[in-house]
Amino acid sequence: MKPYEATQPPQDYSRYMDLGEGWVDRRIFWDEAIYERELEAIFARCWQFVAHDSQLPNKGDFLTTYLGEDGVIVARHADGKVYAFLNACTHRGNKICFADEGNARRFNCNYHGWSFNTAGELTGLPNEAEAYDAGDIDKRQWGARQARVESYKGMIFATFDPSAPSLEDYLGDYRWYLDAFLDNDEGGIEFLPGTIKSYANANWKFGVENFIGDAYHAWWTHDSGGKAMMGGAFPAYDPTDTFHASVNGHGWEFALEGFGDIAILGSQEIIDYYTEIRPRMIERIGNLRAHIFGSLASAAMFPNMTFLPGIHTFRTWLPRGPRKLELRIWTVVPKDAPQSVKQAINKACNMTFNPAGTLEMDDGENWEGNTRTNAGWVSRHEKLHYGSGLSRRIEHPDLPGIVHKGQFNDANQRLFYQRWADLMNARTWADVPQRYTPRYAGRPTR
Repeated sequence: MKPYEATQPPQDYSRYMDLGEGWVDRRIFWDEAIYERELEAIFARCWQFVAHDSQLPNKGDFLTTYLGEDGVIVARHADGKVYAFLNACTHRGNKICFADEGNARRFNCNYHGWSFNTAGELTGLPNEAEAYDAGDIDKRQWGARQARVESYKGMIFATFDPSAPSLEDYLGDYRWYLDAFLDNDEGGIEFLPGTIKSYANANWKFGVENFIGDAYHAWWTHDSGGKAMMGGAFPAYDPTDTFHASVNGHGWEFALEGFGDIAILGSQEIIDYYTEIRPRMIERIGNLRAHIFGSLASAAMFPNMTFLPGIHTFRTWLPRGPRKLELRIWTVVPKDAPQSVKQAINKACNMTFNPAGTLEMDDGENWEGNTRTNAGWVSRHEKLHYGSGLSRRIEHPDLPGIVHKGQFNDANQRLFYQRWADLMNARTWADVPQRYTPRYAGRPTR
């Protein structure tokens, strides 16, 4: 793989925030130059989710997605391995695949017919003998640009930066929390077929920060939706037994009642299923994580992957400029669950968290409003308040990462933007500071 070299950052991006005081500058949600630096320093550098094993079960299966604004093909090759490579012909740059997903032996460019296999290798040129004399082209050197690919418990990630840390190190202690979602039962999870795509005139960071820890909005923004879904207010829980946890900019906010998000789905069949398997979950991942799962919670992995573990909605936030995003949504289900439970989960996800859902419509309007107001010169030079929970950091004997008490809290958002500034300022991964001491470095989390 060719080396990736970041340019020297033209400014100190830490100046756009003071996280000790609890504020962020609004220009990071609007400015074109800041966005261009994000594409280089974050999206060309970080590990990003591209697929799940259940989406690519067979050789030749593929899907197309993006790392930042770089289109990529993710495919399972004839050797059984998953490859990710630029969806761009190395001749004149046209896309080599226009489909969202499918099964193929090769990808052909529409322009001149150059052919690439499912590992991204250039394998054929139409009229090669007439167009190229001997020595004009070495096809081995003109395959599509490859990304690094690694996986964690069925989740496939990619990065174009060969100097990036391993995926395991990038996730760090966040693996402990991910296991409550990915590995709470023997069969793990699977993605149901179908992808919902939508667009919003909003900065990508507003969507991610909402899922990384904004429980505060739910009781106000989603009041009517919650009543429509459940016939009353959101489920009650003990607010003193709630937390924010952050690891390398990844975050999870949660209660410990093990029930709130599952209840929002509004299906007695789903409630009964998780009541039945909870003892197995406790045996597998321990009592604490077995009750983090299913509680009122939301989570995100830096930079742009989010999910609601108990509600089973999973999404990526693909940037389309500083003022537009593409949202891709899937329903995730327990692989070993009965088919009727899987369908009940899918139906409930579609009723709540898709572009026409009772809860997501509220959010989309807010994120667009957050972004649109920055058109004003005065407005975009103002600060936004991120000061909730500044004094609530705690040391917890069982919860890894940087932990804050209380679910109504801006802690995970602050640490998300700290990671953002650290990466924006760094020329190489060696320049990115380690902000906490890992608890599970180099060993499994269960």
